[in-house]
Amino acid sequence: MYENLALFKTAHAAAKHAGALQATAAQNIANADTPGYTAKAITPFQELFDSPLKMPQRATKAGHFHGESGGSSFIQTVASSDGASSPNGNSVSLEQEMLRSVDAQRQHNRALAIYKHTMTVLRSSLGR
Repeated sequence: MYENLALFKTAHAAAKHAGALQATAAQNIANADTPGYTAKAITPFQELFDSPLKMPQRATKAGHFHGESGGSSFIQTVASSDGASSPNGNSVSLEQEMLRSVDAQRQHNRALAIYKHTMTVLRSSLGR
């Protein structure tokens, strides 16, 4: 029942995006000393949510659109070149990754707050 409500879908997608953002920041931090490693970034959730044209279509049945069935991820990883490379070619900035990690935590907390508030509204409407 709850998975059919758009607000729950949006909160789930936001939490999933925050998790991917945190995982990408952790991967970049883990490879901070790897020579030639290029830092990675996740497409912002707002861009993915605002433009349905950028979101890949998902298959609802096997073989439909020649895609995966059901819950394939819409998160796209893009290479980032926003910082200067170190002499060994590594482009990871630990300060930038720490900020991304904090941003991911805030996004996840926001998604959970939306989910909890929606559950409270549903319970109130049911009289429980």
